[in-house]
Amino acid sequence: MTDALHWQQRIGNQRDWVWRGWQTRYTYIRSQSQDTAPPLMLLHGFGASIGHWRHNLSAFSQHHPVYALDLLGFGASEKAIASYNVTLWIEQVHDFWQTFIHEPVVLIGNSIGSLVCLAAAAAYPDMVKGVVMLNLPDSSVLDTPKWVQLVMVALRPIAAAGKRVVTLPLIFNPLFKLLRSRAVVRAWANQAYATPSGITDELIEILSIPAYDRDASKAFRAMVNSPKATHYTARSILPTLEMPLLLFWGQKDRFVPPNLAAYCVKLNSKLELVQVDNAGHCPHDERPEEVNHKILTWINAWSTRPMSAHSSFTEIA
Repeated sequence: MTDALHWQQRIGNQRDWVWRGWQTRYTYIRSQSQDTAPPLMLLHGFGASIGHWRHNLSAFSQHHPVYALDLLGFGASEKAIASYNVTLWIEQVHDFWQTFIHEPVVLIGNSIGSLVCLAAAAAYPDMVKGVVMLNLPDSSVLDTPKWVQLVMVALRPIAAAGKRVVTLPLIFNPLFKLLRSRAVVRAWANQAYATPSGITDELIEILSIPAYDRDASKAFRAMVNSPKATHYTARSILPTLEMPLLLFWGQKDRFVPPNLAAYCVKLNSKLELVQVDNAGHCPHDERPEEVNHKILTWINAWSTRPMSAHSSFTEIA
């Protein structure tokens, strides 16, 4: 997948916004249409950034005003030493919305960005008209047997001790330097993507450059050590949401098993599932034309007529 323009020229007018004293990066593209379609806000996955939407932003802006954020700690946003979890990022999203948008949006997220979208919709439903998730990395949707839960609880002290050892600066800093190398980033991308043609030098540049920012190692260490926001789980949130929901899942996703999608659908009758053939963890980047078209037609369908009260299934072949 190639484009004559550098990716920085394809992601709109980037700007900086100081949030709680931290510098953060966002982009905005004005809608090319005169229609009053809802704004879109795009949230990337772990280790990614605004640049990961380079194949989507322009297509969306043909019909909608489009915003995309670099979540704190990622992309061109500051590598702050903070308590990183979903709660922090949904507050960033909500404060951004209050500052710049002021009207309900469609949230679109990939991977951890999907979790942030889901949690933001639960915490601030007046902010959200609909949610699009490009996979949903949350095993809480599984019907986990009681004995497995007990084993996991018993293993927590061992896992915590291991984390304390790994995050010692003497061990963590050399490990981080290895993880941010282009060779390792490329190996990670090979696992995340189903199609080798999608793993371009451009993609590796987008994924690797932020890890060389000042304090990147300290910020990543803070992410590893920060406690999770356990009250924001897909199992508890999905049944409560009333707005339209769209879930994409790459059928060759090796990071988050595609069979989790069926458990998600059971939790909300309004959730529409789209299975994307020949795509991995990032279907918006591997199959952008199909994903862009589906998102736009889906929004148009429910924003111009009432939604049906049952979930449906689609497959992109």
